[in-house]
Amino acid sequence: MLKGIFAAGVSWLALVAIAHAEDGTDTPSDVLVIGQRPAAKLDQPAATASRLGLSIRETPATVEVMTQEDMQVRGLRTSREAFDDVVGAISGNVPGNPAVVTMRGFSGGAVSILQDGVRVSTSTIVTRDTNTWHYDRIEVIKGPASVLYGEGALAGVINKVTRKPTLDGDHGDAMLSYGSFNTFTAAAGVNVKLSDDVAIRADGSHMRSDSLYDVDHNRTRSDGLTGSVLYKPRQDLSVLVAVDHYNDRYDGTYQGVPLVSRAVARDPSDALTSSGGLVIDKALRHKNYNPDGAYSGADETTVRSRVDYTLGDGWSLANDLMWYTATRDFVLSGDQNFTAPTAAFPNGSFARSVQRIYHDQQFWNERLALSNQGEIAGLRNRFTVGGEYNHTNFVDPRQQSPVGAIAAVDPYNPVVGSFPTSSSVYTTTNVIYDSKLTTVAAFAEDALNLTPSWLLVGGARYDHIDLERGVTDLNNKGAFTSSHPQYGPVSWRAGTTYDLTPAVTLYSQYTTAVMPVSSILTQSLANTKYELTTGRSVEAGVKASVLDGRATLTGAVYRITQSNILTRDPNNPSQSVQGGQQESKGVEVTVEAAVTRQLRLSAGYSYTDAKYTSLSELVSGVRVDRTGNRPINTPDNTVNASALYTLDVLPVTFGAFLRHAGGFYTDTANSIYVRGHWVLDASVSYQLRDDMTLTVRGRNLTDAFYGEYSGYPTTNIYLGAPRSAEVTLTAKF
Repeated sequence: MLKGIFAAGVSWLALVAIAHAEDGTDTPSDVLVIGQRPAAKLDQPAATASRLGLSIRETPATVEVMTQEDMQVRGLRTSREAFDDVVGAISGNVPGNPAVVTMRGFSGGAVSILQDGVRVSTSTIVTRDTNTWHYDRIEVIKGPASVLYGEGALAGVINKVTRKPTLDGDHGDAMLSYGSFNTFTAAAGVNVKLSDDVAIRADGSHMRSDSLYDVDHNRTRSDGLTGSVLYKPRQDLSVLVAVDHYNDRYDGTYQGVPLVSRAVARDPSDALTSSGGLVIDKALRHKNYNPDGAYSGADETTVRSRVDYTLGDGWSLANDLMWYTATRDFVLSGDQNFTAPTAAFPNGSFARSVQRIYHDQQFWNERLALSNQGEIAGLRNRFTVGGEYNHTNFVDPRQQSPVGAIAAVDPYNPVVGSFPTSSSVYTTTNVIYDSKLTTVAAFAEDALNLTPSWLLVGGARYDHIDLERGVTDLNNKGAFTSSHPQYGPVSWRAGTTYDLTPAVTLYSQYTTAVMPVSSILTQSLANTKYELTTGRSVEAGVKASVLDGRATLTGAVYRITQSNILTRDPNNPSQSVQGGQQESKGVEVTVEAAVTRQLRLSAGYSYTDAKYTSLSELVSGVRVDRTGNRPINTPDNTVNASALYTLDVLPVTFGAFLRHAGGFYTDTANSIYVRGHWVLDASVSYQLRDDMTLTVRGRNLTDAFYGEYSGYPTTNIYLGAPRSAEVTLTAKF
């Protein structure tokens, strides 16, 4: 199937190219490698990094922007694939946390995922692996950002900015794609200018696959529909109203491959080492041990508005209002633990548990900001002050069975059985969590030019966080317990940029952040008694445009420390206390260059030295020191590189895309180590005409066998997809 798709696509391209050459049509070859000059990106504003309208060059932080064009060229179909392509980040499709991200040594809720600049909740709760078709761009700010978005955002922020209407006329685009694992995608969008001051846009997408990871019984479907109306009756007023709806479902949710002992492995790989002698067996590459009827899925809808009003004399108002509702289901086998061979299972077995978790969430947010661009004592000054209010209702029924509540399975000949429907098996956990979370915040930012080349940037934010958390224990006659913690954190940042030359800018900043000891909406009642953890970061770097604006270079060094994480009381190991600490320090470098009219190169490298500087855990009743160990899912280095070359004689572009992630541990004991990996993709694109392009893409061309992330339990490893191919047709009209 794979060879057929790839061969057919390449052959078709070859025939069309020959016909084109014989016809003598002269289509400009450089239109396949479209996009602005790299240096221009540094002078664009990045709204995610500041509300002051600062450009990327003026922002004293590492900012990365991935446009819709970038995502199409690189073949990034879903959120996880896009997040995984961010320099210095890796992403995994953990069933409970689709598209979870590790960045700068921290993972999960430490990386905030925004929807058009609004943080709905902890990323591990709300993030889904949606189709990237709906994003105009993805903006990434690295390092603590609580000063902008409240609790969380210790390692950074990823903002998914949806496509919006424009008043530049009627136009649209569409895409059809088919590839390995019976993966089909169809998407289209249209912008219609109704009048001189009204435009609308609508986008829809549908994806289905037997499995994006080539795993048994793992059918995947996702749909998206986004629409918005722009009303701009005059130059000083703009009103946007938008509705977004996404739906997804993953049958037989992929839990990753469970580890087995080397003694029973039929084809042991070297992709992992462990102190307990466990290995990844390639013979289990396609197996799925979830019972029939297991699935995960989500249905979410967002309604939002944005009003921008220019008051005059440099003053302006911006108001964001959002309402969000979602249901999410996680019905799966949460544990798949290897058990040594017995007479009944000579190959060993996987002892399983089952769980049913449901989310019913409603959220609304109001944010008002007043801004001014003017002068103080003859110096250019920009500032913003504002307030934010949001409220969340979150109901979370959870049921968990003990390991062994359903039949064990043979690793190599699994009889998975059916998912139990009776509540009687859920004896470990059978509770309903009910949370109400209200946040009131005030914020301010300022940017003062001491000279035309020297800019000072500062900001502060105060949050009043009120949580009402109730738990109904259905295994204990409906006993109800509750907690009502309140928090009042202050976050701030101070930074500066200095233009050595018009093309070279130096920057530095100090930032702070706060986040709870666990996800604020799902934390146990015991955890609600703890204070928020605190984070602080120092970063310095350079942003430069070279080669007459045909290339950019950015570099950063940083150090992030998180204090007051949970650890064990040295005097009473059975007791959890705050006082642990985690630290990361590292280097990031990115280069992008239009070397010639035909050749475009980009590369990014990151090095992260992350460790627990103070942490102990309880193991079999004994306090064990983890100080010096590396946090889970944290590679020490990553590499992203791409090359695009367009022929002079034909409108054909060849692309090569390389990704590397160093090895990582799956547990805080650092006893299970997943080796690093390299993945090579390639593409050939032929421009049929000015508005239509056919692309043949090969993914993981070397068929690398590797673990991309770990989840729960720590002995399950999510394997990267094997070699695959696809053919994609895109059109503009």
